[in-house]
Amino acid sequence: MTESNGSASPKRNEEMPDWERRFRAPRVSLPDWAEDAPDHSLFVSNATGTYELYAWDRASGEQRQVTDRPNGTTDGVLSPDGAWIWWFDDKDGDEFGVWRRQPFEGGPDDLAAPGLDASYPAGLALGRDGRTAIVGRSTDEEGTTIHLARTDSEPVEIYRHRESAGVGDLSHDGTLIAVEHTEHGDAMHSALRVLRPDGTAVAELDDTKGGTEELGLEVLGFAPVDGDTRLLIGHQRRGRWEPLVWDVATGEETDLALDLPGDVGAEWYPDATGLLIAHSFEARSELFRYDLESAALAKIPTPPGTVSGATARPDGSVEYLWSSAAEPSTVRSTGGTSQAREAAGEGKVVLDPPGMKSPGSVPVQDVWVEGPGGRIHALVQKPAGVTGPVPTVFDIHGGPTWHDSDSFAAGPAAWVDHGYAVVRVNYRGSTGYGREWTDALKHRVGLIELEDIAAVRDWAVSSGLSDPDRLILSGGSWGGYLTLLGLGVQPDAWTLGIAAVPVADYVTAYHDEMEALKAMDRTLLGGTPEEVPDRFEASSPLTYVDKVRAPVYISAGVNDPRCPIRQIENYVKRLESREATHEVYRYDAGHGSLVVDERIKQVRLELDFAERHLGTTAP
Repeated sequence: MTESNGSASPKRNEEMPDWERRFRAPRVSLPDWAEDAPDHSLFVSNATGTYELYAWDRASGEQRQVTDRPNGTTDGVLSPDGAWIWWFDDKDGDEFGVWRRQPFEGGPDDLAAPGLDASYPAGLALGRDGRTAIVGRSTDEEGTTIHLARTDSEPVEIYRHRESAGVGDLSHDGTLIAVEHTEHGDAMHSALRVLRPDGTAVAELDDTKGGTEELGLEVLGFAPVDGDTRLLIGHQRRGRWEPLVWDVATGEETDLALDLPGDVGAEWYPDATGLLIAHSFEARSELFRYDLESAALAKIPTPPGTVSGATARPDGSVEYLWSSAAEPSTVRSTGGTSQAREAAGEGKVVLDPPGMKSPGSVPVQDVWVEGPGGRIHALVQKPAGVTGPVPTVFDIHGGPTWHDSDSFAAGPAAWVDHGYAVVRVNYRGSTGYGREWTDALKHRVGLIELEDIAAVRDWAVSSGLSDPDRLILSGGSWGGYLTLLGLGVQPDAWTLGIAAVPVADYVTAYHDEMEALKAMDRTLLGGTPEEVPDRFEASSPLTYVDKVRAPVYISAGVNDPRCPIRQIENYVKRLESREATHEVYRYDAGHGSLVVDERIKQVRLELDFAERHLGTTAP
């Protein structure tokens, strides 16, 4: 075994390769804004080399860094009055901690909800009165608890259940609390309950009962008007995610029935007269405005690619975070530009961080491959001007309830820069292709996804894209799990494996992981390791470790609560006992790193591992 090190100091900008510049270039998230003080905004940026929270006063233009922690901070919420920034304080990425708050203008950090012990977060909603918060907590011992916390009194527990649940939203006047829960035991399909502040129930909506299939619901938000009891929710009643307006006082449901393929999400416009519609279909997305009175649907021009987030502002403009595989992300607005540019989807850039700019990359090509469960969508990037079979990285997404899209990603772009094609597969279990595709991932967990990945691999080789002797299976989190599983289940298919923060020993992972993930695994596999041992064994990479022939590189965060370190060490020990070729890199963080230098170090180690074992170098 080799213990990797990979340290290197940053180069000057003019000496820095493009792949590294993509990671170092400052980037920003879509800014959140305070409902009652819309000039007060909060966003995340890596401007200092670590992802941290930043406050932005739009009226003065002033921006300031809110948090400054060695391993970064990304979980923050702005109070509706714009006076406070709540942020989640965990330890070195372990996701277990407490909420703190800081004045928007700056100052000391206070414990935001005194009386509540550390936990995993399970949602947060802040009241407009500046004193009230609804705080969700999750622990291995208690399951989920939800508390009403006020600055002038001790927190009061208003909800408790062993299964996973979370805070959905707090109504505009603070009288109603929406909760997503999985009391029925299916962690993939939530039901909804609306509570009063004293914890008594007002309304229930559960699509998991009364039918042959369980359907999920999600909270999208209460109408932003005092006394308005309408709750915007998402449902799956027609086989995909769509919005619906539910009046929790009367029980009336207003089904929008939008004629759009793919998944549809929504949020309220600030005056509650319309909805901002986010439509995702075949790895791209677009925006619309839906008028609730006329039922008219008007498209909001955006460039082809992916809108990762959007929000409607009080002046009627829409701000959105956009990117494509070829172009880095930008925060844009539909207001403040010419009609011609707006019609072309070229919105005004709202937030442009200073410093170096990220180089672009090559666009993706869409490929559809027939698989054992239906047509599989894959996204392919390859070096410009290169012909003939090339070394190829199958970069497998995590989740598993996620999907790859036509959006900018520095990791795949780095492989392309070094002469590799990159193939990303939206296997069964991925979102964005209908409920049936997502819910296909049951019981034969991992093996189902690998069937789809194998079908796309066969296409890549037979089409002449990929060199069959230089195929890398790679991924992080669930993608890292599928990498290790694939190396054992399909040992003849892959030349090399690179797994980041993976599940490696499913049984040990189950016992060590955070409670919410235990619930997800019980849903996916139909029980605990003690109840369905054969399923856990069939889906565990450790079961097949003795069949692995390809060199393996593994990186792991020692504080990871999602794919804990002990189960990875169990897998590594088995590799060691066989004297199998492998390298392991351990770092002091959780499920990935928010430190740019650390992320670059990890990518450099992966590129170096591939070069040494495949003989590839950058063109």
